[in-house]
Amino acid sequence: MTQKERYRFFIDYFLEHAPDAETELLYDDPFQLLVAVILSAQCTDKRVNFTTPAIFEKYPDAVALSKATFEELFPLIKSISYPNNKTKHLIGMANMLLEKFNGQVPMTVDELIQLPGVGRKTANVITSVIDNQPNMAVDTHVFRVSARIGLTVNAKTPLEAEKQLTKNIPSAYIHIAHHWLILHGRYICVARKPRCSECGLRGICKFVKKKP
Repeated sequence: MTQKERYRFFIDYFLEHAPDAETELLYDDPFQLLVAVILSAQCTDKRVNFTTPAIFEKYPDAVALSKATFEELFPLIKSISYPNNKTKHLIGMANMLLEKFNGQVPMTVDELIQLPGVGRKTANVITSVIDNQPNMAVDTHVFRVSARIGLTVNAKTPLEAEKQLTKNIPSAYIHIAHHWLILHGRYICVARKPRCSECGLRGICKFVKKKP
C-alpha cells in the first residue's frame, strides 16, 4: 500500500464514520475556547469542562479576567494540572489580549503564540476549531495514532508529525482530521491497550500488523 492510498483510506473511513467530529471542550466563543485549551494541557477535557463554567461565569471576557488576582482565580482551577502556572498564564493572556489585540482573540498562529500559556499546539487548535484553518495540532493522541497507523514515518517530534500530516492530508480536511486522530486515540487507539478488534483502520495499521 502506498502512502497516498493509506491517507485516502484514513480520510474515507472517517468521512463515513465521523463526518461531524469536533472538539469535546465546551465553549461559547473564541475567548472561552482559548481559556479551555490553555487549561487542557496535560489534563483531560472532562476535567476542564467540569472546571470552566465557574471561570466563565466570573470572568466572561478578557476585560474581566485581566482584573483577576492570582488569589481569586487559583481556587477555581486548583483541580486542574499545573494550577499555579495556568493561573498566571490565564491572567497574563487576558492582559496581553487587551494590550495588543483590542481584547479579541487573534486568528493567526504567529499572533497566538505570543500569548502566555499558548504554544504552537494551542494556536493550531484555536485557528482550526474557530476558523477551520488547515492547521494540525499534534498532541500525544495525534502523535501516537498517526505513527501507529503509518500516516507519519519516523517523526521524532510533534512538529515533524505536523509537517507530514499537513503535507499529505488535503487542506480542506486538516481541521477535522485533527479531531479524528484525537478522538480515535482517546477511545480506540489508547496508549496501553489499544482496542484493535474495534478499529476500522486495521487494514492500514502498521501497529496491528506487528502484533503477535
